[in-house]
Amino acid sequence: MATDGTDNNHVRPVRLGMVGGGKDAFIGAVHRIAARIDGHFDLVAGALSSTPQKALESGRALGLKEDRIYGSFADMAKREARLKDGIEAVAIVTPNHMHYPVAKEFLKRGIHVICDKPLTSTLSDAKKLVKAAESSDALFFLTHNYTGYPMVRQARELVANGDLGKIRVVQVEYAQDWLSVDVHNKQADWRTDPARTGIGGSTGDIGTHAFNLASFITGLTAESLAADLQSFVPGRKVDDNAHVMLRFDGGARGMLWCSQVAPGNENNLKIRVYGEKGGLEWHQEDPNYLRFTPFGEPQRLITRGGAGMSAALASTTRVPPGHPEGYLEGFANLYTEAADAIRAHRNGKSTTSLVPGIEDGLAGEQFIDACVRSSARNSAWVKLDH
Repeated sequence: MATDGTDNNHVRPVRLGMVGGGKDAFIGAVHRIAARIDGHFDLVAGALSSTPQKALESGRALGLKEDRIYGSFADMAKREARLKDGIEAVAIVTPNHMHYPVAKEFLKRGIHVICDKPLTSTLSDAKKLVKAAESSDALFFLTHNYTGYPMVRQARELVANGDLGKIRVVQVEYAQDWLSVDVHNKQADWRTDPARTGIGGSTGDIGTHAFNLASFITGLTAESLAADLQSFVPGRKVDDNAHVMLRFDGGARGMLWCSQVAPGNENNLKIRVYGEKGGLEWHQEDPNYLRFTPFGEPQRLITRGGAGMSAALASTTRVPPGHPEGYLEGFANLYTEAADAIRAHRNGKSTTSLVPGIEDGLAGEQFIDACVRSSARNSAWVKLDH
């Protein structure tokens, strides 16, 4: 405690490490930006590539000290756990097949994990990772970043407050076009390789985002689904398009479409939710606006930071309305809330958080598994393996 009464243990940045995310990587840079936006993390160590020379070059480029740049995640976990000023949390930004072994290594040493989605590359690994997290004192966060958008939180609050009444219909879609041809680059190669990405292609990469968003906003649990998966590009070994019908607890019905072969779509994530008393609609590519329509009344447009936005969500937005916020700020909200939880954990306390966790990740893997099983049975209805 400082002489002025300030709790320095609470305010000092969380010491962060990163596995993956080296030179030429995409999502690692996004995580680093998000961690810096609100100043709650300090990146001090990294195993940024499985290639030692690339790991060294990437660490130097980020200004890491030479002795905190590692050639393997195992060496990093062992040494950092022994250091007095070792990392408190690790961000995992590797291809999917590495999420389980990396997370397990840090969890068993009491280091908090911030993992990119999906949770793992297989349902089997996901179940083992759940057990590892339950056996550890460390916290686990999963970066389904769209849950950090203010208007997504506003939609969730409208549903929770009963403004839509009992939910009847959920329609969600995530369409992209970047894999419409047999493209080969670093991102495309691992995302279309079942050995690294898992059995789901578009279902795992973007379908899990859509599935998670539907559950996050509505609070509903999908009980069964019927899926029709395609691999339209010749030779592709994972799906690049999927149409999925969903049955939720409580009787609601849903439709989910995810595609990476839809020309004209970049990151076109949309959700529509309809209940007995009203409906709402949100578009990720225009994220600062939420459309809410009480039945029999004119449509209302709720703007981020504007009139009608819940006062409880003020901390999720940083600039006045009309100045766009989106992808990076949504990620930053998850990192800031993870930092709050980690600081509470330092002091032997707990805190509630809307950041997705290990159970959300398991649900995503169950979704992928059920989609593949259903499609293999001519789109038969199958239960999710809860």
